[in-house]
Amino acid sequence: VQLVQSGGGLVQAGGSLRLSCAASGFTFSTYIIDWYRQPPGEQRDLVALVNTGGRSIVTDSVKGRFTASRDNAKNTAYLQVNVLKPEDTGVYYCHTVVDSRSYWGQGTQVTVSS
Repeated sequence: VQLVQSGGGLVQAGGSLRLSCAASGFTFSTYIIDWYRQPPGEQRDLVALVNTGGRSIVTDSVKGRFTASRDNAKNTAYLQVNVLKPEDTGVYYCHTVVDSRSYWGQGTQVTVSS
């Protein structure tokens, strides 16, 4: 199982980014993909997930701004992040659990300037 992330970068407040998570080594379409955010010096917290049916579920802190999605034909999950705020700064990770084992992407840095 491998999750390879891309996207991220430096953006001004109010801007948008799309983070990608390319999966391999498992039947992608049958697994939930989670997205976590780790601000500097803080713990890694769940912000969104996309279920096997393609439904995006997000936490209250990002509701209306973040959307998780997936393209099963490309074995890729996405996190669209809009109306970014400085407090959204952090390393973003995609994650899944396959056969009771937890797998993480390598992380991608998102920095939002005010």
